[in-house]
Amino acid sequence: MHVLRTFLRPGWLVLGVVVIAFAAACFMLLAPWQLGKNSNTEHRNDLIKQAVATDAVPLDEVARAGAPFDKDTEWRAVTVTGNYLPGKQVLVRLRSAEERPAIEVLTPFAVAGSDRVVLVNRGYVRPEQTRAVTDVPAAPSGRTTITGRIRASEGTSPGRGAHQEAGAPAVYTIDPAEVGAAAALTFDPFYLQLSAGMPGSLGTIALPQLDSGPYLSYGLQWLAFGIMAPLGLGYFIWSELKHRRRAAAPVSGDSGDSGDDPERVASKRARARADMRRAASGAEVPADAHTGESTGIGHGPDTQHSAAAVREKLSRRYGG
Repeated sequence: MHVLRTFLRPGWLVLGVVVIAFAAACFMLLAPWQLGKNSNTEHRNDLIKQAVATDAVPLDEVARAGAPFDKDTEWRAVTVTGNYLPGKQVLVRLRSAEERPAIEVLTPFAVAGSDRVVLVNRGYVRPEQTRAVTDVPAAPSGRTTITGRIRASEGTSPGRGAHQEAGAPAVYTIDPAEVGAAAALTFDPFYLQLSAGMPGSLGTIALPQLDSGPYLSYGLQWLAFGIMAPLGLGYFIWSELKHRRRAAAPVSGDSGDSGDDPERVASKRARARADMRRAASGAEVPADAHTGESTGIGHGPDTQHSAAAVREKLSRRYGG
C-alpha cells in the first residue's frame, strides 16, 4: 500500500500521463502520417512509371469533358488540338525550378470543336530582379496541337487565392477552379503540364524523382519511439521499487545488530567497550541488557576465562 501511494504522487501521475499521451500520438498520429506519405509517394511513382511507358493518346480517351477527375489518370500523356487564349493568362508566383526562383505561366487552351477549355502550364520563366514586370514569351496564335501530362489540382489555401501582382493576374498554387474564377472561365478539374518542345513551351518542368523519400524510415522511427516511451517508464518504476527494497533491507553486519537503527548499534558498541574494560580490570561483567545473556565472567583467581577471551567474545558479539 505504501508503494502504491508513492506512484500516486503528482510527479509520477504527470509522467504517466505524458508517456501515455506521447505513445498514443506516435501510434495514432505521427507514424500513420509518415507511413501515409510514403504510400502516396509510392503510388505516385507507380503512376509515373506507367505513364512514361505509355504513348500519348487523345484527351477524350483519358478524361472526358464534364467527368470527375480520376486520380489514377494523373501523369498520363495526352494530345489535344485547339488554340491558346493568351488574354486570360495567369502567372504562378513563388515557384522554384532547378533550385532557382521561377514563375510558371498558365495559359487557357480552348479545345477545337467544343466549348471545353483546359488549363495549360506552359513551363517557367526566370523573374527579373531589376524589373517589376517579367516578360513572358507569347503563346502561338491559331490552331495547334499540343501534348502534355495530366496533373491534379494543387488546391488553394485560405488567403492565397488569385490576385493582381505587377499588373498581371497571379496565384501561388495551380488550382483550375481558382484560376477559372479569376479568368472568368470554366476549366476541367485538372491541368496539363506541357511537354518539352511543344508550341508555346517555356522552361521545362522535369518529372519528380522516383524516390520514396524518408517517410518510411520516419514512420518506423515514430513506432519505435511509441514502444520505447512505455518501456522507459517501466524502467523508472522498476528502479524506484529496487531502491525502496534496498533501503528497507536490514543493516549488514553481525546478526545481533540486524535491523537495529544506527543509534542503537552505536549504544551497544559503547556498552561492549565498557564491558571489555571491566573484564580487563578483573571486575564482574553484568548481563547484556539487550539479550539477557551473561558473559560468564567472574572475578578473582577462579575466573574461568581470561580477559583476552572476554574481549574476543564481546568483539564477536558487538562488532567492536
